[in-house]
Amino acid sequence: MTPQQIFESMCARWLANLPTFESDSLTDDVVIETPFAAPGHPTRTEGKQPVLAYTRAGRASFPVRFEECRGVVVHETADPEVIVVEYELVGTHTVTGVTASAPFIGVLRTRDGKLAHWREYQHTLAIAQAAGQA
Repeated sequence: MTPQQIFESMCARWLANLPTFESDSLTDDVVIETPFAAPGHPTRTEGKQPVLAYTRAGRASFPVRFEECRGVVVHETADPEVIVVEYELVGTHTVTGVTASAPFIGVLRTRDGKLAHWREYQHTLAIAQAAGQA
């Protein structure tokens, strides 16, 4: 898969209320980074199984149903295996019914058609407010 196809798959999984990644889309040594993660959340997760476990648990515990991945802008780089993606996720809190959105920037690197590295810069305050945690 190309970097853009992997990102499109991620968006589809968010909108289907599924964990972000499928096992067969990840390299064994995949790295997921969220440098601005909220306190108590890791900023780096390494390896296919830890990434899958972390994203499954995160999806199961996050009380938001995503409805739209909008404003997507893909920036290609000099490296055909790397893209930078700007996007906004819109979702509704499953308990309060409040709909909110948050902007993100992600840097996605593939290797042999699989995700090797995902670094996501999040607007953590907007996410916390959307989840009723701020």
